[in-house]
Amino acid sequence: MGRWLVLGGTRFLSRAVATAAVTRGHEVVCVARGHSGAVPAGAKLLAVDRDAPGALDPLRGEVFDAVVDVARMSLPWVRSALDVLGPTARHWTFVSTISVYADSVTHGSGVDAALVTPRTDETPTEDGEAYGPIKVASENAVRDAAGDRTLIARAGLICGPDDGTDRFGYWPNRLARGGRAVVPGDLAQPAQIIDVRDLADWIVRSGEEHLVGTFDASGPRSTLDAVLDETADAVGAADLERVPVTPEALTAAGVHPWSGPRSLPLWLTPAEAGMLARDTAPAAAAGLRCRPVADTARAALEHERALGADRPRKAGLTPAEESEVLTSLL
Repeated sequence: MGRWLVLGGTRFLSRAVATAAVTRGHEVVCVARGHSGAVPAGAKLLAVDRDAPGALDPLRGEVFDAVVDVARMSLPWVRSALDVLGPTARHWTFVSTISVYADSVTHGSGVDAALVTPRTDETPTEDGEAYGPIKVASENAVRDAAGDRTLIARAGLICGPDDGTDRFGYWPNRLARGGRAVVPGDLAQPAQIIDVRDLADWIVRSGEEHLVGTFDASGPRSTLDAVLDETADAVGAADLERVPVTPEALTAAGVHPWSGPRSLPLWLTPAEAGMLARDTAPAAAAGLRCRPVADTARAALEHERALGADRPRKAGLTPAEESEVLTSLL
């Protein structure tokens, strides 16, 4: 089998990639600070702070059959990795995002759609608006350095075990609690997710097969209604009653779409709905296989319960907030 380098490897997608690579018999080195958790059993941790100058220099000249980088908001991280490892890596996967697209309205667009302007300023930032532009600049850097050895995976909404965003996980947790549950009134809106384990498995198999190109890496196109149906069928309580609330009423009640405090995850405005309606058929044709939503919902609920279902959340409504919304409908 091959020798793999995962830039990360201690949480969520990068850890799932390292796990999949170990499972498939590869020798796996994970480069991370090691603060976010442990690497999978069978992988080796090289403790590195990528913010430090020359942090990756000990790897210069090393040969890896595949390198996987999930760098989120740091073009310098991407460039320094390419400088040290790019000349000798036999295959390079960069995990990008559907946030690179300039048009988030149109449904069914593919990878040839227009992108946002790249942000090449290397000044560190936590501004969420810079996420897509930094990813575009990072994609360009990877293509320039690794050329025809490059796979760009523009990930959609990644869900499942170990998700730290609290978005998809809100729904299995809420529907399992039962009772009257507020749901977005426009249930026909697009919904498109990818289980972290499926994305990781595809990344590893693609590295083994030296798949190259750019793909929108998410699940098949669906609707919010269908996703909530499958989730409720898998984990919903017997007394669950879903209460659709119109976008106007949600807004009037101070509820926000997508994520953040006092939000309804997966609810999108028409100006954003194209984000979860990408053309993922090319990725499916290239081997991306997606499990049923029910499987993801069960795994997400197990993760929610391990964290504590009543903990402060990054996305969703608290029981008190949901009660306020329901009261406002009377």
